[in-house]
Amino acid sequence: MTTRKISFTLNGEHKEFDVLPNERLLSLLRRNGFKGTKYGCLEGACGTCTVILDGKAVNSCLVFAFQVNGRSVQTVESLGIGEKLHEIQEALVSEGAVQCGYCTPGIVLSAKAMFDENPTPTVDEIKVQIDGNLCRCTGYEKILVAIDKVSKSHNQGGK
Repeated sequence: MTTRKISFTLNGEHKEFDVLPNERLLSLLRRNGFKGTKYGCLEGACGTCTVILDGKAVNSCLVFAFQVNGRSVQTVESLGIGEKLHEIQEALVSEGAVQCGYCTPGIVLSAKAMFDENPTPTVDEIKVQIDGNLCRCTGYEKILVAIDKVSKSHNQGGK
């Protein structure tokens, strides 16, 4: 198959890649070292492959790589600096909402996309936002508490 060159902003940096016509964004990211974007159902049902595309949380398994040409993609690797976790990651850890961790990057990015649009969502809005992120370990309660904790800190002027 013939490859096509695409370019887009990835985690704030301009990048160019050669992609196959049927290659998914998920595969492109993983083959280039962005392992926080996980393989899951490959049908858009589990959220383990969530990335932020032009400010919106999307399932990268449903996006062809060529579709991101000229756009902006953010992966979990862009969050936190060194040992300093992003506030969403910090809240998930402090509330015990991280078990096996497989779903965590997708949940973090879904929450980040929500907070970027609405820094103080309600619990119901949080539930809607993370509805596409499946977790088999935590039972979701701790995840909701952690994300709501971030929302409440924004209400109090933190961020």
